[in-house]
Amino acid sequence: MFLVILSRQAVAEDEVAPNRRPVKVIADSQMAVGNRGILPLYVSADWSRPLPDITRAVVILHGRLRNADVYYRSARTAQAAAGAAGQATIMIVPQFLSEVDVEAHQLPPDTLRWTFEGWESGDAATGPSPVSSFEAIDAILARLADRRLFPKLTDVVLAGHSGGGQVVQRYAIAGRGEAPLTAEHVAVRYVVANPSSYAYFSPGRPEPAIAASCSGYDNWKYGMQVRPQYLADPPPAELERRYVSRRVIYLLGTRDTNPNHPALDRSCMAEAQGPYRYARGHAYAAAMAARDHDTPNHLLWDVEGVGHDGDKMLTSACGLQALFDLPGCSADRAGH
Repeated sequence: MFLVILSRQAVAEDEVAPNRRPVKVIADSQMAVGNRGILPLYVSADWSRPLPDITRAVVILHGRLRNADVYYRSARTAQAAAGAAGQATIMIVPQFLSEVDVEAHQLPPDTLRWTFEGWESGDAATGPSPVSSFEAIDAILARLADRRLFPKLTDVVLAGHSGGGQVVQRYAIAGRGEAPLTAEHVAVRYVVANPSSYAYFSPGRPEPAIAASCSGYDNWKYGMQVRPQYLADPPPAELERRYVSRRVIYLLGTRDTNPNHPALDRSCMAEAQGPYRYARGHAYAAAMAARDHDTPNHLLWDVEGVGHDGDKMLTSACGLQALFDLPGCSADRAGH
């Protein structure tokens, strides 16, 4: 536990604000996560009743600012651009709030809330009960697996940009929500767009000198040591096997190359992975492809001319192909 606290205190100065300010908007819908708390979210259709025309669900995770409203607008823009494919899709954007949001908006005490960075790692909520942010995603996917509500669902996409991309990459390693969907013959894929860092399965890093000087560089969420309760039991080898078997698309903006970007994780744990997001993404995909039997289920697509911009990433040709299988992305490269 002491090591986890140390790693959290090592958050770079640029990560402190403005994500420590209350969000401006709270999502207009909500979902119960069992009897353990309420998760705010946006959803593009009334999923309390059967939706027989829906064949695809796209779940998009917001970035570190917890601005689910901004990501929902991007989700709806992408959905409209997808045409017929979008019409058969339900779009879902959950909101992982912090205590300052609950206080500022005077939300009910059963509203789930996390620390400012903890939700990105799968940590337990600080209230009203210790629900992992990954368990909240599990609950969303379990609802989508309910054939009474979604009798014709064939595809689920879990996507995230920036901080949300960090969540999706870790959830693709640890998440339990895929199992009920695959049991119903629903295909699941994970779209990881421009995250600041990745979870490595081995201690090697692209910048070994930085790693050598960084005591917590291999702790979760950057590596497999000192993991949260949600994924405390499976050994790293099993987590890696699960991750390699899953369908993952890395979306990397070719202009996301600013080593001083104000929202870039500049802790030593992240710096050990490379100087900026584009380099870190390519280095991680290459490291995964070089291990054992390659990563045939993983793809890396460059999004030409785009920097750290969630809207442009998700609505690009590659973004639309990743979310809706629309043709048009020319950067189809497996793992490299």
